[in-house]
Amino acid sequence: MKWFVASDIHGSAYYCEKMLEKYKEEKADRLVFLGDILYHGPRNDLPKDYAPKKVIAMLSPLKDEIFSVCGNCDCAVDQMVLPFPVLAEYSVLDLGKRLVFLTHGHIFNEEKPLPMKKGDILLSGHTHVPKCEEKDGLVFMNPGSVSIPKENSFHGYMTIEDGVFLWKNLEDGKTYMEFKA
Repeated sequence: MKWFVASDIHGSAYYCEKMLEKYKEEKADRLVFLGDILYHGPRNDLPKDYAPKKVIAMLSPLKDEIFSVCGNCDCAVDQMVLPFPVLAEYSVLDLGKRLVFLTHGHIFNEEKPLPMKKGDILLSGHTHVPKCEEKDGLVFMNPGSVSIPKENSFHGYMTIEDGVFLWKNLEDGKTYMEFKA
């Protein structure tokens, strides 16, 4: 199975459309959101083409392909307008040898991880900065942000297939980081 992982769209119709183009090009089986889908939040500038209603319209037809966790900018109103669950604090992917804990990062993160065994992976968004770091036997990852990248990173996403994690540039689809589980 091939997973397409994205985080922090923040209501940008422009970058949501680019992300969905890459999702189709990647021929992924499922789309995973690590939170902050519709609202930009008071700490962020408005992203390009901020249009949450357009984002809703683009994502709704894919409701059966989407897994999502709740970001700090997501709320009950978002759940009322999106036809897929968006309010879970975390979810889990079983890769066989490792578990991947999916969360936004504002509650569970490197400083406060979920209960995990050595070798497990915590995959989160929130910081808008791509990351892959091993610490105390755990792996902490972040795909970066689709619409508001920070610290000179790319607009980006990640794919997971056969235990291989690839960080990719949303503009050209080129891989710039890799991890093999």
